[in-house]
Amino acid sequence: MDTTEGAVPDEVLVERARDSARDDTRDFEQLVERHQYGVAANCRYLSGSDTDAKDLTQEVFVKAYFALDRFDGRARFRTWLNRIKVNHCLNFLRDRKKVSFTELSDAEAAGEPALAVDPASERRLHVLDERERTAQALDALSDTLRVPLLMRDLDGYSYQEIADSLGIGLSAAKMRIKRAREAFRDIYGERGE
Repeated sequence: MDTTEGAVPDEVLVERARDSARDDTRDFEQLVERHQYGVAANCRYLSGSDTDAKDLTQEVFVKAYFALDRFDGRARFRTWLNRIKVNHCLNFLRDRKKVSFTELSDAEAAGEPALAVDPASERRLHVLDERERTAQALDALSDTLRVPLLMRDLDGYSYQEIADSLGIGLSAAKMRIKRAREAFRDIYGERGE
């Protein structure tokens, strides 16, 4: 059970949230407060975007709220919530592949005043701490490498669970994670020099 010392266990909060009136969300709000940081951080790394991560985090909790009746307690609430998060982020990444983006180097976009970058802001972007280096290294990985790496190292999924979630073979899942770790080390090391 996920709890902080003296706090009500997740499973008790889930039961109370299910049994309460639909407009009484106090118990579910406690679950959100308890798990939102972890969900948001994982959504950030999975999506590669702070802006998308905020939306994805909110959408994950909305989905979880409306699916509470389907939480059967066989797994911990955190595990169940992680499954919703991973599936939602994977769907987001699949949908995002269908969207086209305009390069800022395009002549038309470069002339737009709204897209101009303040020099001070640009300088601040180059000052990286360890968290930013990690995020940038993860962002540099392709989705096919980043997603299984995060599922394994941040969410603690087994190789088989990763393979099943992504619809690939077990050996392919292991190979992707191995390649992702190697690529991450290379990229992270380059950015630290």
